[in-house]
Amino acid sequence: MIIRRATPQDAGTICAIANPFVHDTLVTFTTEERKPEAVAQALATGATVCLLALDEGEALGFASFAQFRAGPGYAATKEHSILLAPAGRARGVGRALMRALEEEARREGVHVLVACISSANPGGIGFHRAVGFREVGRMPQVGRKFGQWLDLVLMQKIL
Repeated sequence: MIIRRATPQDAGTICAIANPFVHDTLVTFTTEERKPEAVAQALATGATVCLLALDEGEALGFASFAQFRAGPGYAATKEHSILLAPAGRARGVGRALMRALEEEARREGVHVLVACISSANPGGIGFHRAVGFREVGRMPQVGRKFGQWLDLVLMQKIL
């Protein structure tokens, strides 16, 4: 397995991993697919840093970070996402991606990584706890998808 920084040319691959979560799960509250053009632009401008895990050319997953909130006071705080393709699950890919993402964040001067996780994703909460994140807040019923109200679990790791 290799982990490398994603380029705008990887936008379709990233969308192919992410969009099934949009359609089929409560992992993300959004119901709008990621569009390759928007992902490519975010990668090209540096608005998003994204690492892609590959095994013999097959995409296993990605991890990314972008600005948490607007304004200079939040410049060293980034919100991250991590999503795995079915072929990348239960193989240590998530842990490897998080290690690499944290290293990249430190190089870029990031002080805090924030995870905003759906309460309907206990696996994601457990994963983040296992890699050193701690729960710092829970916002009841701020998300709605598939006719359900969902809590948002906020976790963070100080790098």
